[in-house]
Amino acid sequence: MAGRGRVSRAGCSLVLLLGVLAGCGGHPAADTAATEVQRVLDRRATAVLDRDEAAYRATEEPSGGVAEFRRLRAVPLAAWSYHLTGLRRSGDRATADAELRYRVEGYDRAPVTVARTLSLVHDDGGWRVASDTPAKKAGQQLWEQGAVTAVRGAHSLVLGVGQSGKRLRAYAALADRAVPAVSEAWGTDWAGHVVVLVPKSLEGMAGLLGASASGYRGIAAVTTGEAGGSATARADRIIVNPEAYGVLGDLGKQVVLTHETTHVATRAHTTAATPLWLSEGYADWVGYRGSGRTAAQVAPELRRAVLDGLPPAALPADGDFGFTGDAARLARAYEGGWMACRLIADRWGEVRLNDFYRAVGDHGKRAGAVEGALRDVLHTTPEKFTGQWRAYLRAQLG
Repeated sequence: MAGRGRVSRAGCSLVLLLGVLAGCGGHPAADTAATEVQRVLDRRATAVLDRDEAAYRATEEPSGGVAEFRRLRAVPLAAWSYHLTGLRRSGDRATADAELRYRVEGYDRAPVTVARTLSLVHDDGGWRVASDTPAKKAGQQLWEQGAVTAVRGAHSLVLGVGQSGKRLRAYAALADRAVPAVSEAWGTDWAGHVVVLVPKSLEGMAGLLGASASGYRGIAAVTTGEAGGSATARADRIIVNPEAYGVLGDLGKQVVLTHETTHVATRAHTTAATPLWLSEGYADWVGYRGSGRTAAQVAPELRRAVLDGLPPAALPADGDFGFTGDAARLARAYEGGWMACRLIADRWGEVRLNDFYRAVGDHGKRAGAVEGALRDVLHTTPEKFTGQWRAYLRAQLG
């Protein structure tokens, strides 16, 4: 993520852009460093796309390596570019802030955009890159963790590090079943394919997310992407935790991949207006759709609460979905969202469920979104729906 700012006072503004400082009524101070660094990054990007190791090496500081360049060879790239957003220079050294934008050929409609920090040195040959790392709080890219192996499926591209070809082909088979299952439930107004990243370990997953591993222990997979009503929202990635995923049974593995694929499909209609009980509940509903599993089998924690006489009084709040270490609470939140979507599908039909999801997301802002969709699509109120949901829990799980 990148931010841009401007400070303005009494009609006079100072705008710092790529190392050029302009003052009120003055002329830009001549500093060609930003322009020269951008040119180096442009040559570096061209070298990556052309698979030209010599040209790439020419942009590197002499003691630098090309390991990451070589690891990229397995990734089918359609685009790769750098956009310089800031430069701090001290003599013959500089630190650059940049956005790396890239697209995987045949899979990404819009680029992945990631924040990078580059260290550069200046010598007789001009500026050269000494290091290229994730910006603060930004995640790593898969090829920074090791050599990448790519497996193409009918509807998927699986990229792995430290994984056998056989294992990656198994992921591709699961994803290839997930994609048509999601299209059957949701419709075909989405890309119809997915990119799955399989790092070597939980720590690798956390590295890709720019997060602590402790927050994702026990989480089998997540989907990254930009929520917001546009078919060109930036590219999604399904990121697998191989440790948690590996202990699942065949059905569990398929449900997880179908759940995450649903997030990819629904991305354009998932906005700030969409509560997590709906986005996660719907993804689980698609994941379990057609599995033959009963409510008691899918929602054991919620069933335990119902049998103990402690059914939830309200639909799960967003905070209930936090990876806080309370596994039972998290399970009840997912199960409660799934049961709400299952109720809508059972009582109003699958078409209405899809219409409801789209209506909530397309509202754009949280206030009034669910209320409006309940009124316009399901012809009910929040109070009545909550009461129906609680009665449904007792009937299905009691």
